[in-house]
Amino acid sequence: MSFRDNLQHLRATRNMTQEQLAMLLGVSRQSVTKWEAEKSYPEMDKLLKLCQIFECTLDDLVQGDLTGRAPEPKAASVPAGPPTDICGYDEHQRMMAWKIPTGVAAILVGIAIGLFFEGAVDLASVGARDGLFVIIVLAGILVGLALLVPAGMDHSAFIKAHPFVEDFYTEDDRLGARKSFTVGLIMGIALIFVGIGCLVMLEEMATENVALFFLLFFIALGVWNIIHYGMLLGRTDVAEYNRSVAEDLEVEDIVSAQLDDERREALLASKRADQKIGAVCGAIMIVATIIAFVLLFAPVLSSPDPDAFEPLGTSSAWFWAAWPIGGMICGIVTILMKAFGKQG
Repeated sequence: MSFRDNLQHLRATRNMTQEQLAMLLGVSRQSVTKWEAEKSYPEMDKLLKLCQIFECTLDDLVQGDLTGRAPEPKAASVPAGPPTDICGYDEHQRMMAWKIPTGVAAILVGIAIGLFFEGAVDLASVGARDGLFVIIVLAGILVGLALLVPAGMDHSAFIKAHPFVEDFYTEDDRLGARKSFTVGLIMGIALIFVGIGCLVMLEEMATENVALFFLLFFIALGVWNIIHYGMLLGRTDVAEYNRSVAEDLEVEDIVSAQLDDERREALLASKRADQKIGAVCGAIMIVATIIAFVLLFAPVLSSPDPDAFEPLGTSSAWFWAAWPIGGMICGIVTILMKAFGKQG
């Protein structure tokens, strides 16, 4: 008995389509089609995963005869009907939509709390700020990173396990996500306006630190709403997820992934384009850094008295502008390269 016959029988006993099996394995539907047409053969890691899904041994799957095995009552089957999420894509994306905005908001809230308690305790100053402010801000950054870093690692692992996901969302799902995003966006902007209003009203009634605390606190809430509902909307664009896989996977991962030749070449081309954009933007930011240091130290180096360290002059006071300008140039270059790349 051939591997193809075993695979087709096991898939039928679980009421599983080729698309659904492909989602479980993290491959394209075309790959499963080629396996069942005996035009290609899955790699060892995919064979082992098939054994886990269908609860059989590797020898039985590859060389045995499983066509006579009746489906076990406890074996989970996939309901008939339209495509469903059987690889945990929606749950993963919802988890990301909580962790990412919460991590960003934690950093902003840490700065807000630091401003509120700045000077409350007599600690040694760090630079131009009170030590307590620095401690609280660093704590907020640590909390934010504790959420952002694991979320990023989980997402990279999910992409490697599932480089291709079949679209299972309905138009009603997308419509609901768009409505939720509209409400979340309005709420986020409203919260930011509330923060600005607090700043204006409390600027004369309370200390500057209290006014800044409420400003940043409400900005954090607004940013959380915008990012959260934006990611929930973005999760319904499964096609964009499949296109963006190249940004997170290495070339070796794309080459070894069980994908059809057309999709593999498309991902490799996208990966090469991203590498070119990254190299150009890296060069731009290096030049921006050199310009920033020149603006910072030029007044000191040009001073007739080498021992005199004069305060920052007009030109050196704007040294920091080199980085945001460099970032804007990178954005323009990225848009142009992607636009002309698509035309080519």
